[in-house]
Amino acid sequence: MAAPADPSPTPVSRETVREAPKVLLHDHLDGGLRVGTVVDLAREIGYDRLPTTDPGELAAWFLGAAHSGSLERYLETFGHTVAVMQTREALSRVAAEAAEDLAGDGVVYAEVRFAPELHVEGGLDVDAVIDAVLDGFRIGTERAAAAGRTIRIGVLLTAMRHAARSREIAELVVRHRPPLDAPAPGGVTAPAPVAVVGFDIAGAEKGFPPTRHLDAFEYVRQQNAHVTIHAGEAFGLPSIWEAIQWCGADRLGHGVRIVDDIEVRAGEAPRLGRLAAYVRDSRVPLEMCPTSNLNTGAVASLAEHPIGLLTELRFRVTVNTDNRLMSGCTMTSEMTDLAETFGYGWDTLQWFTVNAMKSAFIGFDERLALIDEVIKPGYEALARP
Repeated sequence: MAAPADPSPTPVSRETVREAPKVLLHDHLDGGLRVGTVVDLAREIGYDRLPTTDPGELAAWFLGAAHSGSLERYLETFGHTVAVMQTREALSRVAAEAAEDLAGDGVVYAEVRFAPELHVEGGLDVDAVIDAVLDGFRIGTERAAAAGRTIRIGVLLTAMRHAARSREIAELVVRHRPPLDAPAPGGVTAPAPVAVVGFDIAGAEKGFPPTRHLDAFEYVRQQNAHVTIHAGEAFGLPSIWEAIQWCGADRLGHGVRIVDDIEVRAGEAPRLGRLAAYVRDSRVPLEMCPTSNLNTGAVASLAEHPIGLLTELRFRVTVNTDNRLMSGCTMTSEMTDLAETFGYGWDTLQWFTVNAMKSAFIGFDERLALIDEVIKPGYEALARP
């Protein structure tokens, strides 16, 4: 069910969308490496399990594996990227390049997540892993600023839902978040610190419900920290219900299966079930990743993606990349594809962006400054004839 097309004096195209200010809430560090960096790092550490060392062929291999239609097969591709991210230098390089790439794509605020427990095979402890990533993001944001692109990065620490280290990772979130007496950003022109801003769990949903990690979620909430949970991607409504009502999720990673609680009949207005109504009424943000959902078989086509119906019903929808390497996507391609598929114009693309900025895990003043000083002026300029 497509939303009505918005009037757009400036054509919506990849070139114009790339210049629009964008906000990204769901992006995995180990899913967004430059393919050339994967090859370089593998060579440096003697990792010989890559399917090929030709960057073009390797990029095609990642895309092919990601398009298998299986979440489990999709997750296998991370075996290679995680394998080459086991040293301080590698982690710092990957983070720096991620910041540069996102800024070059017009992203003005991004929350990038990673699982520290996956990067200790080279001898680093989890604190050293986090410090290396934070340093890399600082380097990358400085390089982006020198190139004329300002980006603010917030870091999410992810625990793996099939493992047993979630409480430890939750404690790391609290330990690495900025102190309350940190200098105020002073508007969007002043440099803001790169910092840990929230907690996440990820991995295969089926058989690993979020309630297995209740102690971690309770600790994070007791410490007044933020939580997002991968839920409602490959598993249905029970995963979403547990994430919100038992685990206290501030946001839902994906949340695409909330559509299972919406009844659509020809000629009638959609009817929301109790859970769908609660999610919409409470303005629970949905971190939707359309291309990734296509890759994993969560949806059959972009035209059938629930984002169309959820946007029409005004759920708090946000648009995200998930894994830029595996899905061969960017924020520009995600938003352009949605515009082409559903007829969205600048008004709707701005709405997605403001939704995301409102839902970010940073302070209210900085969110408001980015909305008023960067996002709205950016879209207003594009929407003018």
